[in-house]
Amino acid sequence: MASTDRRSHYQLTFVVLATAVAAFAMLQSLVTPVLAEIQTDLHTDQTTVTWVLTAYLLSASVFTPIMGRVGDKVGKERMLVVALVALAVGSLIAALAGSIGPMIIARVIQGVGGGVLPLSFGIIRDEFPEKKIAGAVGSIASLAAVGAGAGLVLAGPIVDAFNYHWLFWFPMIITAAAAIAAAVFVPESPVRTPGRISVLPAVLLSAWLVALLLALSEGEVWGWTSGRVIGLVVAAVVLAIAWVMVEQRSAAPLIDMTMMRLPAVWTTNLVALLVGFGMYASFGFLPQFTQTASSTGYGFGASITQSGLILLPTAFTMFVVGLYSTRAARQIGPKWVVVIGCLISAASYAIIALAHDHEWQIYVATSIMGIGTGLVYACLSNLIVAAVPPEQTGVASGMNANIRTIGGSIGAAVMASIITARVFPDGLPKESGYTNGFLALAIVLVAAAAVGLVIPSFERRVIEEHLVGEPEHAELGIVAAGTLIGDKSE
Repeated sequence: MASTDRRSHYQLTFVVLATAVAAFAMLQSLVTPVLAEIQTDLHTDQTTVTWVLTAYLLSASVFTPIMGRVGDKVGKERMLVVALVALAVGSLIAALAGSIGPMIIARVIQGVGGGVLPLSFGIIRDEFPEKKIAGAVGSIASLAAVGAGAGLVLAGPIVDAFNYHWLFWFPMIITAAAAIAAAVFVPESPVRTPGRISVLPAVLLSAWLVALLLALSEGEVWGWTSGRVIGLVVAAVVLAIAWVMVEQRSAAPLIDMTMMRLPAVWTTNLVALLVGFGMYASFGFLPQFTQTASSTGYGFGASITQSGLILLPTAFTMFVVGLYSTRAARQIGPKWVVVIGCLISAASYAIIALAHDHEWQIYVATSIMGIGTGLVYACLSNLIVAAVPPEQTGVASGMNANIRTIGGSIGAAVMASIITARVFPDGLPKESGYTNGFLALAIVLVAAAAVGLVIPSFERRVIEEHLVGEPEHAELGIVAAGTLIGDKSE
C-alpha cells in the first residue's frame, strides 16, 4: 500500500487516469459514424474499411489483459505511460494516413491502449485511501462507458468543423499530454506479482480471441455458414480450450483460472458480457436507424451530428448515475443494483423496439438506457476489484473490460444479422429488422438480470463488516470484498 505522503496527491492521479480512460473510450466509437467518408477518402471498399473498427477491436481485446498482467509484474504506472504513448502514436499515424493500410496499422497500435483500464483500476487500488477506492473505480468505469457514447456524439461536430482527420488529432494531443502527466504525477505502485510472465498463454489468448472476433466481424460478409467462418469458430474453441489447460498448469499464468472460477468473478464477467452485448450493439445501430430517411416508413433522416445528439442523454445519465451508484449499492447491495440496472436497460431497448415513431420517444429511451448502464458498469467494476487480491487487480479488471468488448463484438454481429435479414430492394433494412433487433437486446438484458441474481449476496451486517470507516460516511468499496468468502453468501 502506498505511503500517506504519496497518497495525498491521489486526486491528481485520478484526473490523469480519467483523462486516459476517456480518450481510449472515445477512440472506440469516434470513427463509427464516418466510415463512409473514410472509405471514400482512402479509396477503398466497404469490406476493407470495416477493418478500421475490427483491427482496433482485435488489438484491444488481445492487449487489454496482457497489459494488465505486465503492469502487475513490472509496474502499473510504467505500463500506463506505455499504453498512453501507444494511443498517441497510433492516433498520429491515423491522422496522417493517406491509404487504408497505414490506417489499419494505426488502429492496431491504438488497441495497445486498452491497457489503460486494468492499469487504472490497479493504480486506484494501490494508491487511493480505502474509503475512496469504490467511488473512484465506479467513476472510471462510468467514464469508460460514457466515452464510447461521447465519441458518437462528438464525431459529427468535429467533422463538420474540421475533417475526419481531427478525430485522431484531438485524441493524439490529449493522450500525449496524459502520458507526460502520468510519468510526472502518478506514483509507481509498490504492489508486484512475483514470477515470470509466460509467453505461451499470451500467444494462445491472442490466437483464440483473434479467431473468434475475426469470425464475428466478417461473418456477415463471408456468410455465417461459410467454411472460413466455421473454421475460425472451431479454431477459436480449440485454442481457447488449449489456453485454459496451459493456464491451469502454468506456474505464472496470465490469468489465474482459480480466480476466474470464484462466484463473484465468473458471474460478474458473464453479466459484463451480456451488458456489453446490448450497449455496443445499440450504439452501433441506433445512429443508423435515425439516419434512415423517413420515406422508408421509419427513421428521421438525421445527419451525423443529429444522430449523435440522440445518444447524448445516454452519456449524460450514465455518468451521473455512475457517480451515485455506490450509495445505492451500499443501501441494497451491489447485486441488486446490477439486477435493477439490467432491467432498466432492457426496458430502454423495448421502448426503442416498440415506440420509435417520434424523436422524443428515442430521447426518453436513450436517457433510460444511460441510467441502467451507469448502474451496472460502476458496480461490476467494484465487484471485480474487491473480489480479488491486490496483486491480481490489473488482470482481473482487464479481463472484465475485455469481456465487455467481446460481448460488444458478438452483439454487433448478431444485431447486424437480425437487422439485415429483411431488406428493401435497395438494400436498406426494413423497420421490422430494427424492431426484432432491439427486442432481442431487451431479452439479452433480462438474461443479464437473471445472471445477476446468482452474484453472491450477503446479509447487511456482513456488508457493514467490509465497509471502511463509519457506516454513515463509508462508500461502497469494499462492500463486495466478502464475495471471496463463498460460504458466507446467502
